[in-house]
Amino acid sequence: MWTAISLWMMHIAGVAIYACLAWRAVARGAGWLPWVIGLPLAYAALVLAVTLTEFALAWIWRAPRSPTQRIGAMRTLRMIAGEFATLLGSPARMMVYRWRLSEPAAAPSALPIVLVHGVLCNAGVFIPLARKLARQRIGPVYALSYGPPLGTIEVFVAQLDARIRDVCAATGASSVIIVAHSMGGLIARAYVRRHGGASIARVVTLGGPHHGSRFASLAPGACLAQMRPGSAWLAALPDARGGPPLISLWSPHDSMVAPQTSSILAGAVNVAFPGIGHNALLRNDAIFARVVEEIRAARHPTP
Repeated sequence: MWTAISLWMMHIAGVAIYACLAWRAVARGAGWLPWVIGLPLAYAALVLAVTLTEFALAWIWRAPRSPTQRIGAMRTLRMIAGEFATLLGSPARMMVYRWRLSEPAAAPSALPIVLVHGVLCNAGVFIPLARKLARQRIGPVYALSYGPPLGTIEVFVAQLDARIRDVCAATGASSVIIVAHSMGGLIARAYVRRHGGASIARVVTLGGPHHGSRFASLAPGACLAQMRPGSAWLAALPDARGGPPLISLWSPHDSMVAPQTSSILAGAVNVAFPGIGHNALLRNDAIFARVVEEIRAARHPTP
């Protein structure tokens, strides 16, 4: 809710300012068509600038990569384009997530899926993934939108606990599968620390900053302070040993988790997917295929 409201306010204010500038220019004799065309172009230019800045900082703060993880110029351009396309559509998805992510009807299910987003986002970022799951008839899929956006992770853990309880009540399940993006992975791990792993059958993290990210130092906020590498909160968070199975899907070229090897967690199954940006992990076909594989493995474990 907080993120959607903030985005609506920023977009309305931005359009209003742009319209005011356009009106003044047209009143002085300028043509209106360039201003109409310029609005989406200016928006795209802003998103592109953000995308390139993220990749530049991620490269400066990068972790060493093995020869097998290095990518060429063309694949780098495709990676940047994929991240740009994801970021271009993300605000709209987050602004209308309440209408585009419907709650499943209450029905029995052994292992429902709960999606947990990252910092400064809401469940709207999972719309592409949720639709892919629906097309393969994999469900039921529930999502958590927590907040306030810059609150402490412990507050988000309490909200995840309430969400899991609601999902289990609606489905009759005793546990859920969690698919978490970015900071959502830390929320899932903090949940296990506080409540144990009985209610979680498996955790799949996408670009989880398990050892923090230097990007967290660029802005204030309780959860960002907890995500800074070397923070006392991170140091006290147990790894994946002794808890439910945790699968960390990560990219050596992540554009927001830096150093990128922060996503490697002891006790987890760590799987690298080179050439994917941080937000594009949510739309990548190879990532989706592995998420489906993990859901099926949790539901049909081999002896």
